[in-house]
Amino acid sequence: MSVLEALRVPDELSARVPAEQRGRGRDDVRLLVSRGTDVSHHVFADLPALLRAGDVLVVNTSTTLAAAVDGRLGDEAGGEAVVVHFSTRGDDGRWAVELRAPAPGGVTGPRPGGPAGTVVRLPGGGRLRVEEPLDPAGARLWWASVWPGGARDVPGLLRGYGRPIRYGYTERDQPLAAYQTVFGVPEPDGAGSAEMPSASRPFTAGTVAALVRRGVQFAPLTLHTGVASAESHEPPYPERFAVPGSTARLVNAARAGGGAVVAVGTTAVRALESAADESGTVRAAAGWTDLVVTARRGVRVVDGLLTGLHEPQASHLLMLEAIAGRAALARGYDEALEHRYLWHEFGDLHLLLRG
Repeated sequence: MSVLEALRVPDELSARVPAEQRGRGRDDVRLLVSRGTDVSHHVFADLPALLRAGDVLVVNTSTTLAAAVDGRLGDEAGGEAVVVHFSTRGDDGRWAVELRAPAPGGVTGPRPGGPAGTVVRLPGGGRLRVEEPLDPAGARLWWASVWPGGARDVPGLLRGYGRPIRYGYTERDQPLAAYQTVFGVPEPDGAGSAEMPSASRPFTAGTVAALVRRGVQFAPLTLHTGVASAESHEPPYPERFAVPGSTARLVNAARAGGGAVVAVGTTAVRALESAADESGTVRAAAGWTDLVVTARRGVRVVDGLLTGLHEPQASHLLMLEAIAGRAALARGYDEALEHRYLWHEFGDLHLLLRG
């Protein structure tokens, strides 16, 4: 049970457009800093001064896909309109998808995912067949086959007809470029994240250069995040990740030398902790992770986390509590509300460091 389950975030504190449309640029966001229960207020440009030479920022290089595609149910003309959210590509060539109901204003609402055998007509003449739930305990995400061409044609479908997944608290559709980060590296097979690794969004080339001058190092890894439901706040499903040997060595050296390992985003925590043994030593690793970081499990590698502000029911808060502690998390969110910080992927950031 989350320590913040009673928290209520006013609608007006949802960031409805990207920072560059509200102010001077991507980095024009505020930064709440929690060191234990001590809280201070900054702007994102202050980040280099808040870290030390020898600290390491672990960043996710996954790019964001235009993962929402319009479709129609059935093989014949007509049929119920749906929006397909392409979540995760499986090893067997299928994709995990979420079927959503179009809603006024260009957003979507929840709908049943099945039943098995449901066919969706896709733009460009393609078809999608829903086959089985990703998790027998839930019916939101389903494995689906796409034809002709199978999974290898999905990246082309997304490039030609897709748009970024958008939730109801945002004001309007944004171009895909608004959902990419400075750290994104395209994959040869077109893989990527259904939703943006948003903690990296405020970084610019100038911020990165200032951090490098400070002596802060960057350790890249990849985790392709799937679709998160805005309504159900489920724990994350298994996701594909890769931690290269160079990142493992850099993180291990920083820990041995007294540097802080700060993850940029919850996805970076999940990948890095998945590659660590019980002593906290990180090794090169790749594959699927079903790790859910909670206060009971704790963290073995990460000393801090740079992240956005999460809704009270979000499973991410369990991870934040594991890193910072229950009292620090509650104090930080009280301050965020009092000082009118903005929530969600286009909002302000929170740097949590162990006290």
